[in-house]
Amino acid sequence: MKTTFAIITSTLLAVSLWSTPISAQEADTATVQQYDTGYISDDLFIYLHAGAGNNYRIIGSVSSGSEIQITGQQKNGFSQIIDNKQRTGWIESKHLSTEPSLRTIIAELNSKIADQSDVEQRLNAELATSKQVSAELTQDNQQLKNSIKTLEQQLAEVRSQVDNQDAEAKKQWFFNGAIVLGIGLVLGIILPHLGGSKRRKADSWH
Repeated sequence: MKTTFAIITSTLLAVSLWSTPISAQEADTATVQQYDTGYISDDLFIYLHAGAGNNYRIIGSVSSGSEIQITGQQKNGFSQIIDNKQRTGWIESKHLSTEPSLRTIIAELNSKIADQSDVEQRLNAELATSKQVSAELTQDNQQLKNSIKTLEQQLAEVRSQVDNQDAEAKKQWFFNGAIVLGIGLVLGIILPHLGGSKRRKADSWH
C-alpha cells in the first residue's frame, strides 16, 4: 500500500513539474536570449498552454496580430513562444506566422498616414507663413515704390523752383544791367552839357 502511494505521489509530482510555467528566473534568462520575431494569425484569440498540447492547463490567451518571440522549440504541433506580457507558453504552430498580421500592417499604415498628415500640416503651415512673408514683402516693396515716386516728385518740384529762381535772377541781373546802362547813358549825355554851360558862363564873366 505504501509503495502504491509513493508511486502515485511521484507521478503527480512529475506531472505538476511538467505543467508548471517557467519560473521567473528562467523567464528572465529567456528574455535575454535572441529569439525570432513572429506574429499571431488573424484569429480572434488563441490559448496559451503551459505545455505542448491542449491537455496542458491554459495560462492565458494571446490576441490576434500580437507580436511575439519564437523560442524555436516545437513539439506535437505546438511551438513555444514568449508573448508581449513576457509569459512563456505553447500555442499551436498553425497560428504562428513570420509575417506581420493584417491588423499590424493596418496599424503601421495608419501610423504612417498620421505621420504624413503631420508632415502635410507642417508644410501647409510653413507655406502659409511663406505666403504671409511674401505678401508683407510685396507690401513693403509697394511702399518703397510709392516713397521713391514721392521723392521724385519732390525733386522735380525743387528743380522747377531752382530753375524759376535762376530765371528770376537772370531777369533781375538783366534789369539791373539795363538800369546801370541807362544811367550811364544819361550821365554821358548830361555831363558834357553841364560842362559846356559852365565854360560859357566863365567866358561871359571874362
